[in-house]
Amino acid sequence: MISFKGKTVLVTGGGAGIGRATAEIFGKAGARVAVIEIDPVRAGEVREALEKAGVESLVVEGDVNDGAIVAALAAQIETRFGGLDVLVNNVGDFLMLAKPFERFTDAEIERLYAVNLRHIFTVTRAMIPLLRRNGAGGSIVSVSSIEGFRAIPNLVVYGAFKAAMTGFTKSLAVELAPAGIRVNLIAPETTETPQVPITQVIAAEHRPHIPRWIPIGRFGTPEDMAGGILFLASPLASWVTGTVLHIDGGALAAAGWYRDPKDIWTNVPVITGNGMNF
Repeated sequence: MISFKGKTVLVTGGGAGIGRATAEIFGKAGARVAVIEIDPVRAGEVREALEKAGVESLVVEGDVNDGAIVAALAAQIETRFGGLDVLVNNVGDFLMLAKPFERFTDAEIERLYAVNLRHIFTVTRAMIPLLRRNGAGGSIVSVSSIEGFRAIPNLVVYGAFKAAMTGFTKSLAVELAPAGIRVNLIAPETTETPQVPITQVIAAEHRPHIPRWIPIGRFGTPEDMAGGILFLASPLASWVTGTVLHIDGGALAAAGWYRDPKDIWTNVPVITGNGMNF
Protein backbone atom coordinates (compact mmCIF):
# COMPACT_ATOMS: atom_id res chain seq x y z
CA MET A 1 0.00 0.00 0.00
CA ILE A 2 2.94 2.35 0.59
CA SER A 3 5.21 3.00 -2.38
CA PHE A 4 8.03 5.50 -2.64
CA LYS A 5 9.01 4.54 -6.14
CA GLY A 6 10.55 7.55 -7.85
CA LYS A 7 10.99 9.36 -4.54
CA THR A 8 14.23 10.41 -2.88
CA VAL A 9 14.78 10.07 0.86
CA LEU A 10 17.63 11.34 3.04
CA VAL A 11 18.32 9.65 6.39
CA THR A 12 20.84 11.18 8.77
CA GLY A 13 22.79 8.77 10.93
CA GLY A 14 21.65 5.95 8.69
CA GLY A 15 24.44 3.51 9.44
CA ALA A 16 22.95 1.68 12.42
CA GLY A 17 19.92 1.30 14.66
CA ILE A 18 16.84 3.34 13.80
CA GLY A 19 18.61 5.13 10.95
CA ARG A 20 19.74 1.90 9.28
CA ALA A 21 16.27 0.34 9.62
CA THR A 22 14.74 3.52 8.17
CA ALA A 23 17.07 3.58 5.18
CA GLU A 24 16.31 -0.07 4.48
CA ILE A 25 12.52 0.21 4.82
CA PHE A 26 12.40 3.15 2.40
CA GLY A 27 14.60 1.18 0.03
CA LYS A 28 12.19 -1.75 0.20
CA ALA A 29 9.36 0.69 -0.57
CA GLY A 30 11.11 1.66 -3.81
CA ALA A 31 12.78 4.91 -2.80
CA ARG A 32 16.15 6.24 -3.81
CA VAL A 33 17.98 6.52 -0.50
CA ALA A 34 20.67 8.98 0.57
CA VAL A 35 22.44 8.44 3.89
CA ILE A 36 24.93 10.52 5.84
CA GLU A 37 26.82 8.60 8.54
CA ILE A 38 29.74 9.75 10.67
CA ASP A 39 31.17 6.30 11.36
CA PRO A 40 33.16 4.99 8.37
CA VAL A 41 32.58 1.32 9.18
CA ARG A 42 28.83 1.77 9.50
CA ALA A 43 28.77 3.91 6.37
CA GLY A 44 30.43 1.09 4.46
CA GLU A 45 28.06 -1.49 5.88
CA VAL A 46 24.89 0.38 4.98
CA ARG A 47 26.28 1.20 1.52
CA GLU A 48 26.91 -2.48 0.90
CA ALA A 49 23.49 -3.50 2.27
CA LEU A 50 21.61 -1.01 0.09
CA GLU A 51 23.57 -1.94 -3.01
CA LYS A 52 23.01 -5.63 -2.34
CA ALA A 53 19.28 -4.97 -2.03
CA GLY A 54 19.27 -3.20 -5.40
CA VAL A 55 18.45 0.20 -3.90
CA GLU A 56 19.65 3.24 -5.81
CA SER A 57 21.60 4.98 -3.09
CA LEU A 58 24.10 7.63 -2.08
CA VAL A 59 26.01 7.07 1.17
CA VAL A 60 28.20 9.90 2.43
CA GLU A 61 30.58 9.69 5.35
CA GLY A 62 30.36 12.90 7.35
CA ASP A 63 29.24 14.88 10.40
CA VAL A 64 25.80 16.49 10.21
CA ASN A 65 27.08 19.33 12.41
CA ASP A 66 29.56 20.40 9.75
CA GLY A 67 27.77 22.97 7.63
CA ALA A 68 30.17 22.57 4.72
CA ILE A 69 29.64 18.80 4.62
CA VAL A 70 25.86 19.23 4.77
CA ALA A 71 25.95 21.79 1.96
CA ALA A 72 28.06 19.42 -0.12
CA LEU A 73 25.59 16.62 0.59
CA ALA A 74 22.70 18.80 -0.59
CA ALA A 75 24.61 19.52 -3.80
CA GLN A 76 25.27 15.82 -4.36
CA ILE A 77 21.59 14.97 -3.83
CA GLU A 78 20.60 17.69 -6.28
CA THR A 79 23.07 16.48 -8.91
CA ARG A 80 22.31 12.79 -8.45
CA PHE A 81 18.55 12.85 -7.87
CA GLY A 82 17.35 16.33 -8.84
CA GLY A 83 15.63 17.06 -5.54
CA LEU A 84 14.40 15.57 -2.29
CA ASP A 85 11.02 14.20 -1.17
CA VAL A 86 11.65 13.06 2.41
CA LEU A 87 14.11 14.19 5.07
CA VAL A 88 14.55 12.01 8.15
CA ASN A 89 16.45 13.76 10.94
CA ASN A 90 17.51 10.70 12.89
CA VAL A 91 20.74 11.69 14.66
CA GLY A 92 20.54 12.05 18.45
CA ASP A 93 22.32 10.76 21.56
CA PHE A 94 22.52 11.45 25.29
CA LEU A 95 26.28 10.84 25.01
CA MET A 96 26.36 8.92 28.29
CA LEU A 97 26.13 12.27 30.08
CA ALA A 98 23.89 11.37 33.01
CA LYS A 99 24.36 13.40 36.19
CA PRO A 100 22.74 16.21 38.21
CA PHE A 101 22.21 19.36 36.17
CA GLU A 102 24.49 21.55 38.28
CA ARG A 103 27.45 19.32 37.40
CA PHE A 104 27.15 19.88 33.65
CA THR A 105 29.83 22.00 32.06
CA ASP A 106 29.24 24.49 29.25
CA ALA A 107 31.20 22.22 26.92
CA GLU A 108 28.98 19.24 27.74
CA ILE A 109 25.83 21.26 27.18
CA GLU A 110 27.20 22.41 23.83
CA ARG A 111 27.96 18.81 22.83
CA LEU A 112 24.40 17.75 23.68
CA TYR A 113 22.98 20.73 21.82
CA ALA A 114 25.02 19.90 18.72
CA VAL A 115 23.98 16.25 18.53
CA ASN A 116 20.33 16.67 19.55
CA LEU A 117 19.16 19.99 18.10
CA ARG A 118 21.68 22.16 16.26
CA HIS A 119 22.27 19.64 13.48
CA ILE A 120 18.51 19.48 12.86
CA PHE A 121 18.57 23.20 12.13
CA THR A 122 21.64 22.80 9.90
CA VAL A 123 20.37 19.85 7.87
CA THR A 124 16.75 20.95 7.58
CA ARG A 125 17.68 24.45 6.44
CA ALA A 126 19.96 23.02 3.76
CA MET A 127 17.39 20.51 2.49
CA ILE A 128 14.24 22.67 2.38
CA PRO A 129 15.15 24.11 -1.08
CA LEU A 130 15.44 20.55 -2.43
CA LEU A 131 12.09 19.62 -0.88
CA ARG A 132 10.50 22.72 -2.42
CA ARG A 133 11.97 21.80 -5.80
CA ASN A 134 10.07 18.51 -5.85
CA GLY A 135 6.82 20.30 -5.03
CA ALA A 136 3.89 19.46 -2.77
CA GLY A 137 4.00 16.12 -1.02
CA GLY A 138 7.36 16.54 0.67
CA SER A 139 7.88 15.41 4.23
CA ILE A 140 10.24 16.01 7.13
CA VAL A 141 10.24 13.50 9.99
CA SER A 142 12.53 13.94 12.98
CA VAL A 143 13.34 11.44 15.71
CA SER A 144 12.83 12.79 19.21
CA SER A 145 12.35 10.76 22.41
CA ILE A 146 9.77 9.97 25.04
CA GLU A 147 12.09 11.97 27.31
CA GLY A 148 10.87 15.13 25.60
CA PHE A 149 7.41 14.45 27.05
CA ARG A 150 8.15 13.34 30.61
CA ALA A 151 10.65 14.22 33.31
CA ILE A 152 14.06 12.52 33.28
CA PRO A 153 16.28 13.24 36.28
CA ASN A 154 20.03 13.44 35.55
CA LEU A 155 19.35 13.93 31.85
CA VAL A 156 17.85 17.40 32.14
CA VAL A 157 19.83 18.90 29.25
CA TYR A 158 19.06 16.02 26.89
CA GLY A 159 15.37 16.16 27.84
CA ALA A 160 15.25 19.91 27.24
CA PHE A 161 16.62 19.61 23.70
CA LYS A 162 14.20 16.78 22.89
CA ALA A 163 11.32 18.92 24.13
CA ALA A 164 12.55 21.79 21.96
CA MET A 165 12.22 19.58 18.89
CA THR A 166 8.45 19.62 19.36
CA GLY A 167 8.28 23.40 19.18
CA PHE A 168 10.50 23.42 16.11
CA THR A 169 8.34 20.79 14.42
CA LYS A 170 5.05 22.58 15.07
CA SER A 171 6.24 25.99 13.94
CA LEU A 172 8.02 24.70 10.85
CA ALA A 173 4.95 22.63 9.94
CA VAL A 174 2.83 25.78 9.80
CA GLU A 175 5.51 27.68 7.91
CA LEU A 176 5.93 25.00 5.22
CA ALA A 177 2.29 23.98 4.91
CA PRO A 178 1.59 26.38 1.99
CA ALA A 179 4.35 24.60 0.06
CA GLY A 180 2.72 21.22 0.71
CA ILE A 181 5.61 20.05 2.89
CA ARG A 182 4.59 18.24 6.05
CA VAL A 183 6.70 18.24 9.24
CA ASN A 184 6.26 15.65 11.97
CA LEU A 185 8.06 13.94 14.81
CA ILE A 186 8.29 10.48 16.32
CA ALA A 187 8.99 10.00 20.03
CA PRO A 188 10.31 6.53 20.83
CA GLU A 189 10.59 4.88 24.21
CA THR A 190 13.88 3.06 24.81
CA THR A 191 14.77 1.12 21.67
CA GLU A 192 17.20 -1.78 21.43
CA THR A 193 20.04 -0.48 19.27
CA PRO A 194 23.85 -0.67 19.18
CA GLN A 195 23.78 2.81 20.73
CA VAL A 196 21.48 1.73 23.57
CA PRO A 197 21.69 -2.06 24.12
CA ILE A 198 19.07 -1.80 26.85
CA THR A 199 18.66 -5.48 27.73
CA GLN A 200 22.41 -5.72 28.36
CA VAL A 201 22.27 -2.73 30.70
CA ILE A 202 19.50 -4.17 32.87
CA ALA A 203 20.78 -6.36 35.68
CA ALA A 204 20.15 -10.06 35.01
CA GLU A 205 17.97 -10.50 38.10
CA HIS A 206 15.65 -7.75 36.87
CA ARG A 207 15.25 -8.90 33.26
CA PRO A 208 12.13 -10.95 34.09
CA HIS A 209 10.46 -7.59 34.81
CA ILE A 210 10.87 -6.43 31.19
CA PRO A 211 7.56 -7.92 29.96
CA ARG A 212 5.81 -5.97 32.75
CA TRP A 213 7.80 -2.78 32.39
CA ILE A 214 6.05 -1.45 29.29
CA PRO A 215 2.34 -2.16 28.61
CA ILE A 216 3.02 -3.86 25.26
CA GLY A 217 5.55 -6.05 27.08
CA ARG A 218 8.85 -5.31 25.34
CA PHE A 219 11.26 -2.58 24.38
CA GLY A 220 11.15 -1.07 20.91
CA THR A 221 13.07 -2.23 17.86
CA PRO A 222 14.56 -0.10 15.08
CA GLU A 223 11.95 -1.59 12.76
CA ASP A 224 9.14 -0.29 15.01
CA MET A 225 10.47 3.23 14.61
CA ALA A 226 11.16 2.88 10.90
CA GLY A 227 7.56 1.80 10.33
CA GLY A 228 6.25 4.92 12.05
CA ILE A 229 8.57 7.14 10.03
CA LEU A 230 7.52 5.46 6.79
CA PHE A 231 3.85 6.05 7.65
CA LEU A 232 4.33 9.74 8.50
CA ALA A 233 6.23 10.31 5.24
CA SER A 234 3.67 8.46 3.14
CA PRO A 235 0.46 9.60 1.43
CA LEU A 236 -1.46 7.73 4.15
CA ALA A 237 -0.51 10.66 6.41
CA SER A 238 -1.15 13.36 3.82
CA TRP A 239 -3.26 15.40 6.29
CA VAL A 240 -0.92 14.91 9.24
CA THR A 241 1.51 17.71 10.01
CA GLY A 242 2.90 19.43 13.09
CA THR A 243 2.25 16.41 15.26
CA VAL A 244 4.08 13.77 17.28
CA LEU A 245 3.70 10.03 16.89
CA HIS A 246 4.55 8.33 20.18
CA ILE A 247 6.07 4.92 19.42
CA ASP A 248 6.50 3.71 22.96
CA GLY A 249 4.50 0.54 23.60
CA GLY A 250 2.08 2.53 25.74
CA ALA A 251 4.78 3.74 28.16
CA LEU A 252 3.79 7.41 28.11
CA ALA A 253 0.12 6.59 28.53
CA ALA A 254 0.98 4.33 31.47
CA ALA A 255 2.67 7.26 33.24
CA GLY A 256 4.74 5.05 35.51
CA TRP A 257 2.29 2.20 35.96
CA TYR A 258 3.66 -1.30 35.46
CA ARG A 259 2.92 -4.86 36.54
CA ASP A 260 4.63 -6.32 39.59
CA PRO A 261 5.84 -9.96 39.81
CA LYS A 262 2.27 -11.01 40.66
CA ASP A 263 0.97 -9.22 37.54
CA ILE A 264 -0.77 -6.59 39.64
CA TRP A 265 -0.65 -3.03 38.31
CA THR A 266 1.28 -0.61 40.53
CA ASN A 267 3.14 2.67 40.35
CA VAL A 268 5.09 1.92 43.54
CA PRO A 269 8.67 0.63 43.17
CA VAL A 270 8.96 -3.06 44.07
CA ILE A 271 12.66 -3.67 43.40
CA THR A 272 15.80 -2.44 45.13
CA GLY A 273 18.38 -0.36 43.35
CA ASN A 274 17.79 1.20 39.95
CA GLY A 275 17.47 -2.08 38.06
CA MET A 276 20.54 -1.35 35.99
CA ASN A 277 24.09 -2.66 36.06
CA PHE A 278 25.43 0.59 37.52
